[in-house]
Amino acid sequence: MVRRPDPIPAARVLERVDAVADGACATDTVPTGFASVDRFLGGGPRHGDLVVLGGDVGSGKSSLALAFALRAAQGGAATSFFSSEMSVDRLLERAIAVEGRARVDDMRRGNIDERTRVGIGVAALRLRDASPKFTTLPVGGVEALRDEVRRVPHPRFLVVDSLQALVPSLRPLDEELAAAIRALKQLAIELDLAIIATAHLPNFTRGRADMRPHLDDFGALGAIKQHADVVLSLFREEMYTFPTGIEGATELHVLKNRSGGTGYVDLYFYKQWMRFEDMLDPDR
Repeated sequence: MVRRPDPIPAARVLERVDAVADGACATDTVPTGFASVDRFLGGGPRHGDLVVLGGDVGSGKSSLALAFALRAAQGGAATSFFSSEMSVDRLLERAIAVEGRARVDDMRRGNIDERTRVGIGVAALRLRDASPKFTTLPVGGVEALRDEVRRVPHPRFLVVDSLQALVPSLRPLDEELAAAIRALKQLAIELDLAIIATAHLPNFTRGRADMRPHLDDFGALGAIKQHADVVLSLFREEMYTFPTGIEGATELHVLKNRSGGTGYVDLYFYKQWMRFEDMLDPDR
């Protein structure tokens, strides 16, 4: 007698689909808070997914990753942000500046007007009530990262800035990066959470006809192209051309999307605040 497959998993999928169709929020996604991005990703990064965000030096990878973390936390997701470049105090300072629309340098000098002071005050209160857990990236690679994340109650969203910093070598080999990428993907599955990792582009070359990053620029022996569920890249034309009225205009390209289509969304980058906003659905 042939045993029939257990129908429960399929039934659960249908229940989830019906619930979302009736207006419920998806329970297996973490909205980034950028409406255009979330529409592209079917509601946001999914639990178990590894998302890699790449871009040229100075394109704003860390700023966008921070924005995703801030908005996910404000949406109720237990979020951790691991940085290899900034201390916890610096991360909080940057977060308050982004949310309060203030310059970090002005905040440090106390050179702020009353309106800005109110803005950063409101931002500080908002972060007190709903903030990512800011942590410096531990030494020890993905294994050490796993130990840190397990200390967070019911983690749902993890941001790693950056992928290359997970490899202890000062100049990591492609083989080491590929192994870290595979381990990070397994961590997303094991802990059932969405992971976004920023990444440098070792194969990116300036001077080519089209400066928009593509999948081969990520290097790591193609491991990102193979193992990441979603690959995003930032492109700001103002970085490569003389000022022509395009300052701030940003394209966030979806180069790979295992569960959907590819393309790009338009963002705007306020460089003075290190803040990104959705061009089609801007913040008020």
